[in-house]
Amino acid sequence: MARSQPKLLDRLRYVLQRKHYALSTERAYVNWVRRYILFHNKRHPAQLGQSEIEAFLTFLAVEKDVAAATQNQALNAIAFFYKHVLFKPLEFDLQSVRAQRPRHLPTVLSKNEIQSLLACLTGTHQLMAQLLYGSGLRISECVRLRVKDVDFAQSQIVVRDGKGAKDRLTLLPDGLRPRLEDQLMRAKRIHEKDLNEGFGAVHLPFALERKYPHAQRAWIWQWVFPSRQLSPDPRTGEIRRHHLSRSGLRKAIRRSAGLAQIDKHVTPHTLRHSFATHMLENGYDIRTVQDLLGHRHVSTTMIYTHVLNRGPLAVQSPLDREQA
Repeated sequence: MARSQPKLLDRLRYVLQRKHYALSTERAYVNWVRRYILFHNKRHPAQLGQSEIEAFLTFLAVEKDVAAATQNQALNAIAFFYKHVLFKPLEFDLQSVRAQRPRHLPTVLSKNEIQSLLACLTGTHQLMAQLLYGSGLRISECVRLRVKDVDFAQSQIVVRDGKGAKDRLTLLPDGLRPRLEDQLMRAKRIHEKDLNEGFGAVHLPFALERKYPHAQRAWIWQWVFPSRQLSPDPRTGEIRRHHLSRSGLRKAIRRSAGLAQIDKHVTPHTLRHSFATHMLENGYDIRTVQDLLGHRHVSTTMIYTHVLNRGPLAVQSPLDREQA
């Protein structure tokens, strides 16, 4: 009896995992392809073409009023699905209504606001927030930091597989050395306890678990910020200790912004925006800041020149000049 073909969404999951896409991306792409299929009354995607894709994307922009980034993610998911699962790359220009991409200036905290925010945080979340601001890390890069990537000798942090699947180097603030060393000691005690109880295997990227069978239990591969409890791996079901969640840090920063009475929309990414802006205020070259942030194009980093603490375009108001 012939084996049945895996379902389309299961095939999509398999390809995404084989290509080492993040779990969050896998879930988002599978969700968009599912919604695309349901939108067309469960017709097989191989029977759908340009007009059906345009209709779905237009529906998202017009009826659902989604942001441009959301619509683009849906398009990327569908294009990936057709190319890598159905082997029918999209070779046409889509004419759907496109969601407008607004140009927003990033929210930036003053140095005094940063101090107030950090003072309202405690424990591990405070240390993580200090890294977001002091090193310019994204929240995902912070929670996924591994022991081997904290380089005290060179005063640097190695960001592995950041946005765009790129590695980069960034600063390790001298003022955080003692707290990071203490955090690593706590993490090591947790790891040793896990090993004694038959656990201690951490998730490794790509095919490293097969290439280096013992690496997953090695100390250097462990998370700097391990979670407080063991839990099943969302893909394999294996019981592991994962890193602390992003949602917990988000909630702690939002709560602390309220306690500090900061009347701005503050998220973990606000600390990264503030890092970039304050680096430029301190006179560092924009190319240096670009490298530390891991931006592909300097035009992305240029946005921070518009929010420097000197007014728009760093000019002086004529009213201030008259009163001087």
